[in-house]
Amino acid sequence: MFQLCPDLIWVSVKDDKFPIHVAIENRQENIFNLLCEMNARSKIQSGGDTRFGTIMLLAAKLAPFPQLSSEVEKLGHPYFRTLKNEEGKTARELFTEEHKELAEAGEKWMKDTSNSCSIVSTLIATVMFAAAFTVPGGNNSESGFPIFLQTNAFLVFTISDALALLSSLTSVLMFLSIQTARYTEEDFMESLPKRLIIGLASLFLAITAMMIAFGATLSIVLAERLKWISIPTVLLSSVPVAIFILLQLPLFIQMIRSTFGFTFCPQSPW
Repeated sequence: MFQLCPDLIWVSVKDDKFPIHVAIENRQENIFNLLCEMNARSKIQSGGDTRFGTIMLLAAKLAPFPQLSSEVEKLGHPYFRTLKNEEGKTARELFTEEHKELAEAGEKWMKDTSNSCSIVSTLIATVMFAAAFTVPGGNNSESGFPIFLQTNAFLVFTISDALALLSSLTSVLMFLSIQTARYTEEDFMESLPKRLIIGLASLFLAITAMMIAFGATLSIVLAERLKWISIPTVLLSSVPVAIFILLQLPLFIQMIRSTFGFTFCPQSPW
């Protein structure tokens, strides 16, 4: 219909609302993209019709995709940011009021999640720091160097131990920054999700490196007695890593999509 009659985008369809109003109100981002592609963007940005100012108020309502509000705010004319509804509230004030409970729930969830993960990261850092000074096999009494210094397994242990320590410390710092954040609306949009993504990625890397160090240690200690110990060690060490991936991967993917993957730009629907 829009292809055959482009002027339909300027026809009021419900309560003096244009199709773009209805699309924003019902969170239909594909229709919103279609209307933006059909030159609706230029008319909205011009500020020529005050009815377009209501799109800021509609986008400020509680919605499944809060990113839509910020995108509409960038799209709209600066004058519309001061436009008030019947209750005398701007879009920013309405957004804050509508999302107050969601922000409180998000703050509680963020703090609980970061607190739990920081405990795990701290334990890993503590264990890996101690393991660096108690190398497997001990040290040579004469030279002071590790007995298995020349073996490949010892090199794997050293690298993985250092990687686990650095990753766990990075994870602790990220989760600590989440605990001390201001939790403003802008923080929820970008900084807090990024910190959580970095923290979870660092924690995953720390757990993986810790299990590699564990497998390398067993290989060093038991290699003389059990030549085949490497294979079952690798299989058993991968179990907790796989469990962590299964439990946290959906959250990790969702955080990445909501932070980096949600692009709200005009695209051809035909």
